[in-house]
Amino acid sequence: MRAELALRCALALTSCLAGQVMADPLPLFDGHIHYNLDAPERYPPQAVVRILDEAGITGALLSSTPNDGTHLLYERYPQRFIPALRPYRKTRDFETWRMERGNWYRDPATVMFIEQELERGIYRGIGEFHANGDEAATPQMRAIARLAEGKGLWLHAHSDAAAVEHLFAHAPSLTIIWAHAGMSTPPAEIDRMLAAYPRLVAELSYRDVVASSGKLDPLWRALFLKYPDRFIYGSDTWMTPRWEAVVPLAQSARAWLGELPEEIAEKIAFGNAQRIFSVTEQ
Repeated sequence: MRAELALRCALALTSCLAGQVMADPLPLFDGHIHYNLDAPERYPPQAVVRILDEAGITGALLSSTPNDGTHLLYERYPQRFIPALRPYRKTRDFETWRMERGNWYRDPATVMFIEQELERGIYRGIGEFHANGDEAATPQMRAIARLAEGKGLWLHAHSDAAAVEHLFAHAPSLTIIWAHAGMSTPPAEIDRMLAAYPRLVAELSYRDVVASSGKLDPLWRALFLKYPDRFIYGSDTWMTPRWEAVVPLAQSARAWLGELPEEIAEKIAFGNAQRIFSVTEQ
């Protein structure tokens, strides 16, 4: 909690500085939104939309634990959200979620759950899910990847590079949204993965792309210039207090996006997501 508070304070300062120089804020599409657990009680749907409006976020990729949160937001605002199906079927609190995240990828009931939920006809993808290394090599993960491939759904994978490689081995024509660009994966490895897998898209939540100088890190800048069509913005409201950071995170992102050529900044901010998820500008 202290870390989250410190983050919010730092981002609030950044947002104030950014607001002084950006009279017309760059619109954003958020590639990583959750409406998890107790979030609907703390932030009713209309409050969520007010936050997104204040942040200048015109649309968002949405998944939730449990999936009830996604149903609630999407039913109220279908033009605002792109719904994805999370494979966690037992979770009603953080403790059971931690337990389920440790075995869902080898549970045969997971595949049946996903097949049944997809009958709702609202989901555009599967995820965000957590799987690293050989956790993505199970028969269940193979079935999920091939199911997504066959139905034209993308996967939103919170995974390391090895797990992503397993997923593409299961289903080479998949599109994978790589949550947090691998979280701790270094830029050189991200470069290798993007070169190897043309249908891999890196989402940037929880990635600090700013150097100690306060400017865009040269390694990340080089990646953005080399792969301008392969990155999307994200915030990740994985815990309820994180909703308080959505506005300052967006403003902080605009600061480093402003260091890029305008065309590339717009692609990362909203253009790539709109293309990938087949949405029109709001």
